[in-house]
Amino acid sequence: MSKRDYYEILGVDRSADESAIKSAYRKLAMKYHPDRNPGDKSAEDSFKEATEAYEILKEPQKRQAYDQYGHAGVGQGSGFSGGFGGGFEGFDLGDALRAFMRDFGGGGGGSVFDDFFGGGMGSSGGRRSRGEDLRIRVRLTLEEIESGVDKSVKVKRLVNCDSCAGSGVAAGSSRKTCGQCKGAGRVRTISRTFLGTVQQVQICNVCRGSGEVISDPCKSCHGEGRVRGSSTVHVNVPPGVSSGNYMTVDDMGNSAPNRGEAGDLIVVFEEEEHAHFTRHGDNVLCEVPISFVTAALGGEVEVPTLKGPEMVKIPTGTQNGKVVKMRGKGIPHLNRSGRGDQLVQVVVWVPTKLKEDEKKTLQKLKSSDSFDPPEGGKSFFEKLRETLGV
Repeated sequence: MSKRDYYEILGVDRSADESAIKSAYRKLAMKYHPDRNPGDKSAEDSFKEATEAYEILKEPQKRQAYDQYGHAGVGQGSGFSGGFGGGFEGFDLGDALRAFMRDFGGGGGGSVFDDFFGGGMGSSGGRRSRGEDLRIRVRLTLEEIESGVDKSVKVKRLVNCDSCAGSGVAAGSSRKTCGQCKGAGRVRTISRTFLGTVQQVQICNVCRGSGEVISDPCKSCHGEGRVRGSSTVHVNVPPGVSSGNYMTVDDMGNSAPNRGEAGDLIVVFEEEEHAHFTRHGDNVLCEVPISFVTAALGGEVEVPTLKGPEMVKIPTGTQNGKVVKMRGKGIPHLNRSGRGDQLVQVVVWVPTKLKEDEKKTLQKLKSSDSFDPPEGGKSFFEKLRETLGV
């Protein structure tokens, strides 16, 4: 499987400075860190992917090699090592965690432990929760894809409880520090095995990582701090998207318990089937029937486009299946200038019912050599092989 672009992974421009790269990585690492997503393989993969991108782009020499040669410039055999005993082809979770702790795991105020554990195992504050991400699908017509469109989508989600303002606590009551974890949100367990002493840190099963317990929960949300609701989300869809492309709307996923950070909304685009056009990349194809008289004599015919009908010139002697290119009438390229073309395939229509005078006219023309196909012409398959270069 081909790797994604490192700049795309971190969500930064190719001109981003070291500070922007570090900030973008820290946000992603905090979001997908295994400690925040226990047992979530998808989050683990995202954490490793973001760390690998960060390790390359934070180093000027590695970044220069990547900018010039792509992944081949920083992989195995490139002369660059990931700093963990080899190239990035074998980059695993242990490598990612060590890299993260190296740059963000220092002690003292403001360290990563403050974000994970609310000040560490020995302090109060607990573990700040995060709401779940949501995924929805938005169907788009080809015309909407061509022009770009603003969509308003109603999303069912968990929202903060109005009765307790998201606190989960009944009016007149308050939270108390969890007696089991002493407000840390996590508990440390020590066990002895034949390999020696093993120490583990796990989420507290009493307060579920919050560091606090509620003696008198809100009756509307039962102490959860959130209830079922809905929100209207406005999505600005740029021109040129394809099925499978997606956008992330920050903080529009489920609200979190205990007034934590809301999840994100992932909006995945789906392209509706069109009555006239077939899309190939950023080009659009359509068939246009013409009479054999127009095919023989030439002329102009009206063809549909994504912006309305236009006239196209048909050359004299046009053969069935000929493709006429309308430059710049296709789909705009996503995130760059220019657009694709519209390809019009001509289909010569043969009438099935003729009047007597029409039949007589055709009978006269039938004896003309001009109406006989040329001998020794290339077959359809020969032309196809020439087109494909095989």
